[in-house]
Amino acid sequence: MNLALFDLDETLISGDCSSLWSAFMVEQGWVADPAAFLQQDAELMRLYALGQMDMTEYMNWTLTPLQGRSEGEVATMVDRFVHEVIDARVYADARACLAEHLAKGDRTLVVSASGEHLVAPIANYLGVNETLAIGVERVNGVFTGRTQGVLTYREGKVTRLMSLLNQDTTQLEFASFYSDSHNDLPLLTKVGKPCAVNPDAILLRHARQAGWPVYAWR
Repeated sequence: MNLALFDLDETLISGDCSSLWSAFMVEQGWVADPAAFLQQDAELMRLYALGQMDMTEYMNWTLTPLQGRSEGEVATMVDRFVHEVIDARVYADARACLAEHLAKGDRTLVVSASGEHLVAPIANYLGVNETLAIGVERVNGVFTGRTQGVLTYREGKVTRLMSLLNQDTTQLEFASFYSDSHNDLPLLTKVGKPCAVNPDAILLRHARQAGWPVYAWR
């Protein structure tokens, strides 16, 4: 059994689940100032593409509409979001790759820089029950609008994964990691089988120089 690691946004699905969720919250009337909210979301995602995003700032902004909402209320809305928005955006090639690893008995994880309130339900919908995602704080079953723990972003993905593996680096030797983003280079360079999926320009250049496989998933 080997590790099979998957990024989520722009890798398993077309689009970024956090931005799609922001738009969905606007549609559901959960956002006080929709125009300003979406404008800030777009600007922060532009910085992400450049590798310049402050992830704590982004998460605190996008979690604001969840402040004071119960876990049940959010879970119900996320379930709708998965079926109404995410389902149609899952790449067929991603489903096939996941199925192949699951059939082989590989330990399959989605490792994402999006919030766990989104990542876990989406991964579960895709048949993956292990995830590493950004921790989202709840107190007495109510969202606070804050993150918690080490954020699974850039080097944070490595930190969280190694903690899960009890610092056993030997498990990375035959591990696969599929990602679209140069922000995932810290983890891609640690695994034995890095795979660039629909890569951004920086990752594509790196993958070609390193001789990594490059996939165009649809």
